[in-house]
Amino acid sequence: MRSNRLVGLLVIGIVTITAACSSPLPDPFPRSALQASLDRLVDSGAASAAMLRIREGEHEWAASAGVQELGSTVPVSASGRFRIGSVTKTFVATVVLQLVDQGRLALDDPISRHLPGVVPGGEAITVRQILNHTSGIYDYAHEPEWSTNRWRGEARWRTYRPRELLDVAFPRPPYFPPGQGWHYSNTNYVVAGLLVEELTGKPYGDAVIERIIRPLRLNTTTVPGADPAVPGPHAHGYADVAGTLVDATEMNPSLDWAAGEMISTASDLDRFLSALLGGELTSAAALAAMRDTVETGQMFRYGLGLQQFELPCGTTVLGHGGELLGFLTYAMAAPDGGRQLTLSYNPVRPTDGTSETVIGLITNGFCSAAR
Repeated sequence: MRSNRLVGLLVIGIVTITAACSSPLPDPFPRSALQASLDRLVDSGAASAAMLRIREGEHEWAASAGVQELGSTVPVSASGRFRIGSVTKTFVATVVLQLVDQGRLALDDPISRHLPGVVPGGEAITVRQILNHTSGIYDYAHEPEWSTNRWRGEARWRTYRPRELLDVAFPRPPYFPPGQGWHYSNTNYVVAGLLVEELTGKPYGDAVIERIIRPLRLNTTTVPGADPAVPGPHAHGYADVAGTLVDATEMNPSLDWAAGEMISTASDLDRFLSALLGGELTSAAALAAMRDTVETGQMFRYGLGLQQFELPCGTTVLGHGGELLGFLTYAMAAPDGGRQLTLSYNPVRPTDGTSETVIGLITNGFCSAAR
C-alpha cells in the first residue's frame, strides 16, 4: 500500500507540475496604455489612423485606431500595409553587410574603389561613413521639390533615376570633411543602393528580395520601384495643402529609391528586426559593426542603418524611423531582438502633444518589459 500511495503522490505531483508549466505566462504588454495612445493620436486630430504591433516570444498583440480613409467608417486594419520610408535604409545596410561577410568589400574601403568616379572625393569617403551618415555628403532631399515628405503636386507621378538624385546633391558643398561630423543624408543611401547593384550585378531591390524578403517570407513587403500604389488593405495618407487635406497615398516613390521607397506591414518589420538582431542575416562581426553607433546630436545615436534610442526608463532599443508624406513609421526592437514594437500612423496636422504621445507609446511598450 505504501508503494502504491507513493506512486499515486508522484503521479499527482507530476500532473500538477506539468499543468503549472503549461499554463500561459501573463500577458507582458500594457495594452490599455498602448491603445489609449493610439486613440489619442486619432482623437486629437493628429492622425487619421494609427496601428501598432508588439511581440515578445509567444506573446503578440496588434491594435489600431481610426479609419482606413477619411469620410468612411471602415476601421483601419492593424495588419494593413504602409510606406516605411527610411526603414528601407536598414534593409539596404543589411545587404551591404552581407556582402562584407562574403568578402566582396570592407567597411573601410573607399567608396571610389567600388564606384569609381561616382562620388566626388570618394577616395576619402569610406563605405562605413556612407552607411552611418558621417560622409558629409549633402542631402538632395533638402532641395525644394526633391523630398517625398512634402506635397509635390503633379511631380509626385514622375519617375526619377538614382543618378539624377546624385546630380542634385553633388554640386552642393559637403556638410563637413568625411568622418568629421554627422548629418543625416538620403544621398548616402542612394550611393549604398548603387554599391549593392555594382557588387551584385542586379537591381538593389532584387538583392533585397533575394537576400532578405524571400528567405524570411516577408510576404507583404515590397520594393515598388515606380509603382505609385500601395497594394492590399492600407490606410490612406494625407497632405495639408493650403489648409485643405489632399489624399497623398499614391505617389511614385522613385524619388526616395534605396533611401526610402519600400512598403511593408508591422508583422513583417517585426520579423525582419527579430531576424537581424537575432543574428540570422549576418555574421556576429557584421551585426556588431551595424550596432556600433556614433553621436548625432539628436535623440538617437546612429550605427550602420540602425538608430539607437535610450528610453526614459534606461532601456535601449534599436531600429529605424521612416517618413513619407502621409505615413510615419517607427520599427523598434530590444537589442537582442526579444521584444519588437512597430508603430505606423498617418499624420494629418501637427497638434500639441503628438511627439509626447509617440514617445510615451514606445516607452510604455518597452519599459513594461524592464519592469
